[in-house]
Amino acid sequence: MNEEQQLKLQAFLDGELPESEAREVAGWVARDAEATALLGELRNTRQALADFEPGLKLPEPREFYWSKIEREIQRLEPPPRVEETISLFTLLRRLLAPAGAVAVLAIAGLLAINQFQPGPSMEMEVALSDSGSFTYRDQSEGMTVVWLSYPAENQFTDAAVPDTLPQ
Repeated sequence: MNEEQQLKLQAFLDGELPESEAREVAGWVARDAEATALLGELRNTRQALADFEPGLKLPEPREFYWSKIEREIQRLEPPPRVEETISLFTLLRRLLAPAGAVAVLAIAGLLAINQFQPGPSMEMEVALSDSGSFTYRDQSEGMTVVWLSYPAENQFTDAAVPDTLPQ
């Protein structure tokens, strides 16, 4: 027996076939033992399932019962999200506040790095005994420069430097 014949027997049992087709299937069941056995098995299964179905009676009318279920589902679903418009001031504040914080941290980091790195160490001294000389020392370059003011105003410089240049 193929699947189509099995479905015809099920439709016959459920009363879904037109009268002419139902008479044909009844004749077929009377002639075929396999069809008779399958029809009996389908009747027994239908009866067994019918005995286990409880007869539920709702305390409210059907429409009211389903409307309560629908209201509960709607209550549990989150409301639709509403897009908020952002003003230009709010947008600038959201963008510039973090940028300002990053800039402040960068400046603080640079200042901290400068504190711990040895920079050029310079000293300048003015000799108090001779107000015409300055001494400059640069420790990073290992250099010392002494600056003498010209012309010197003492008796030794007049003898050392001639007034006229040779021609």
